[in-house]
Amino acid sequence: MASSPAVLMRLVASAYAVAEKAGTIVRKVLQSGELGIVEKTGADDLQTLADRLAQKSICASLSKSFPKVTIIGEEELPDESVEEDLIEDGHSSLILQKSCPDQYASLKEEELVVWVDPLDGTKEYTEAARVLYNPVYIQKPVQPHRDPNRLLDNVTVLIGIAYRGTAIAGVINQPFYNYQIGAGASLGRTLWGVLGLGAFGFQLQEVPDGKRIITTTRSHSNKHVVDTVQAMEPHEVIRVGGAGNKIIQLVEGKASAYVFASPGCKKWDTCAPEAILHAVGGKLTDIHGNAFRYDANVKHMNSAGVLATLRDHQYYISRVPRAVLQALPSD
Repeated sequence: MASSPAVLMRLVASAYAVAEKAGTIVRKVLQSGELGIVEKTGADDLQTLADRLAQKSICASLSKSFPKVTIIGEEELPDESVEEDLIEDGHSSLILQKSCPDQYASLKEEELVVWVDPLDGTKEYTEAARVLYNPVYIQKPVQPHRDPNRLLDNVTVLIGIAYRGTAIAGVINQPFYNYQIGAGASLGRTLWGVLGLGAFGFQLQEVPDGKRIITTTRSHSNKHVVDTVQAMEPHEVIRVGGAGNKIIQLVEGKASAYVFASPGCKKWDTCAPEAILHAVGGKLTDIHGNAFRYDANVKHMNSAGVLATLRDHQYYISRVPRAVLQALPSD
């Protein structure tokens, strides 16, 4: 008789289905035009109905199937009952067919911590909605930088899984992937990975040899960010939203490094992307080169910024200006 799948693989398989459900919620809220936007700490830190519903769906669904797993979500939501239609109890059968890496085969639920960002790229999501539903933009040709589809590319749903403080598995859903095909396209895709097993749902590619293409923040820049990016001597700089989106750029060969020399990113922004990046041989650290910890009791803010690469991580670490290193002490 075949043994049942390991807890980790069952959790990843469920997270895959749950992330797809959350992606559907994110699309439906946008299509409704009623985003229910509230400011958390200011105009650049927003929460929408999609954030709230997606997090309720993810946390309630995973808690139902894995009651002993610690789940930490970005949004501070009231403790209330969750509507039945938000619960997803399905799983990816393809993931369950994969063998769990030996080092994680005997893990127990209570040893795992799940970090959830229900909608990474909320600012771009809300800006896209304003373009789509503002009559001024409907009447005029949309400028390239205002193209709502380009903004929606930035949006992801992130579910990261950690063990003993290390990100070991992750799921990233891109709700609006495939928009360029046009009307009738089947939107969305889901990437996932487990350390020691690999990452799936995309075609791994690298930038051309010798090219340094930096991806960095679109809306949260400052002098430290600019100075650090320039110190990398990039051939090109791409400014987009969302940590999940930036890691996708790395693994699909659109960028060679993700540089953000500033506080701002939180553990739920980096846990899932880090696991997927590490699963294909990349690296994600703070700007000093120190690893992040994802224990349940850690500080949520990544105070010393983020630096991620698919290759040549040490080169980029070596280029961070001393003044920036001094200004952003490692935790």
